[in-house]
Amino acid sequence: MDFRIPAGLQSYLRELDAFIEEEIRPLERQDDNARFFDHRREFARTDWDRGGIPSAEWEALLAEACRRADRAGHYRAQLPTHLGGRGLGNLEMAVIRDHFASQGLGLHCDLQNEHCIVGNNVGLMLLTNYGSEAQIAQWKEKVASGDAHFSFAVTEPDHGSDATYMETTATRTEGGWLLNGEKMWNTGVHIAERDIVFARTHGEPGSAEGITAFLVPMDAPGVEVLEYTWTFNMPSDHAHVRFTDVRVPEADLFGEYGRGLQIVQHFFNENRIRQAASSLGAAQYCIDESVRYAKERKPFGEPLATNQGVQFPLVDLQARAAMLRAFVRETAWLMDEDGAFTVSDRISMANYQGNRLACDAADQAMQVHGGLGYSRKKPFEHIYRHHRRYRITEGADEIQMRRIAGYMFGFMSQRTPKGVTTDAYATQQEA
Repeated sequence: MDFRIPAGLQSYLRELDAFIEEEIRPLERQDDNARFFDHRREFARTDWDRGGIPSAEWEALLAEACRRADRAGHYRAQLPTHLGGRGLGNLEMAVIRDHFASQGLGLHCDLQNEHCIVGNNVGLMLLTNYGSEAQIAQWKEKVASGDAHFSFAVTEPDHGSDATYMETTATRTEGGWLLNGEKMWNTGVHIAERDIVFARTHGEPGSAEGITAFLVPMDAPGVEVLEYTWTFNMPSDHAHVRFTDVRVPEADLFGEYGRGLQIVQHFFNENRIRQAASSLGAAQYCIDESVRYAKERKPFGEPLATNQGVQFPLVDLQARAAMLRAFVRETAWLMDEDGAFTVSDRISMANYQGNRLACDAADQAMQVHGGLGYSRKKPFEHIYRHHRRYRITEGADEIQMRRIAGYMFGFMSQRTPKGVTTDAYATQQEA
C-alpha cells in the first residue's frame, strides 16, 4: 500500500498554489480588501443594517475570486469533465481542503461562507443524483458555474436532529402541493434561487418514510424570511423562514416521493468528510503558528519553546492531527472506492474528531500567543468561532457518536439507499 499523495495530485496542489499567488493574493491585497481578513474582518463582512447578512462588497469579492478560478479551470475541478471539471474524488477534495485551510485565512478558501476556489458544489451533486431531467436541464450549468444557488431547509424551530418529527407539511392539491411550516438555520436564502425544502407528505411522526423534498422558489408567494439569526460567528446568513400556503407545482418535487431523508443523508456524508479535512487543516495552521511564535517569543530571556508546559500541549495536538490526517484520507479513499454510504461510521468519526481538534488547536494557539492570540490581530478567535459551529451543523458531536454506536452495536447497517449510485458523481458522468 502506498500512502503518499498521488503524483498527479501533488502536481495539482503546486498548480493551485501558483494560481493563488498569481491571481488570488493580488486581488486580496487590492482596494483595501485586506479589511476582510485583518482585525476588521467581522465588521467588513457583515451588513449590520440588513439583518447581519454578508455584506454585498464581501460577497462580490468572493464571486470575483470564483470567476477567476472558473476561468482557470479550478472552481469546477471536483466536477466531471463534461461540466468543465477534472473529476476530482473525495480523496482529492479532502487533501485540497486540508492544504488550503492549513495556510490560514485568505481569499483562496474562506470557510465562513463555505467559499473555496475549488468549489464544494454539493447542490450540483444533489441535483444530478435526485433531480428530474427537466430540473437538471434547467439548473445544471447555472449551479455548476456558481451563478445560481440552492439553500437547504431541514431544521425547524422545534426540531433539529429529530428530523423525522418535522412539522412542515406538503398537502397534495390539483397540479401540485400546498406547503406550510417553518424552517430554522436555512442557510444562504438571501442569494438562493431555490430552497430545497423537506416536508412531511404522509406517514406518522418519527417515521423516515413520508418526508419529501421540493425545489421551492424563494420569490414564491407565501415564502417569508422572518429573521437572520445572529450567531457566535458573524456575518450570519442562517434564516428563519416561514412557508404559508406556498403552492409548489408537481414539477418541483425533488427526488423520490416520500424518501427525502436519503437526500439529507447524502448531503451530510459528502459535506462531513470535507468539513473534517478543513478542520484538520485549520488545526494544523494553529499548531504551526504556535510553534513558530513559541520559538520567537522570549519572556524572561528564554524562548517559550524551551518550556515543556508549552511544548507538550502542542505535541499532543500534532499527534492527533497526524493520526486524523491518515484516517481522513483513508476514509475519503474508501468513499471513492466503495461509496459514501459504506463508510458512514468512519465519516462521522472523522467529522466530530476533526471539528473538536480545530477548536482545541485554536484555543491552545490563543493560550500560547497570550493577549495577542486573544485579540483580533490574530485569526485564532475567528477560526475557533467558525469551527465551533461545525460541532453542531451537519450533525452535532453527540449525533455523530450516536451514529457510530448504531453501526458498532448493530442497530444500523451500511448500505447505499435505493436510487443512489455508489459513486456520488457517477450520475454526473452519465448525464
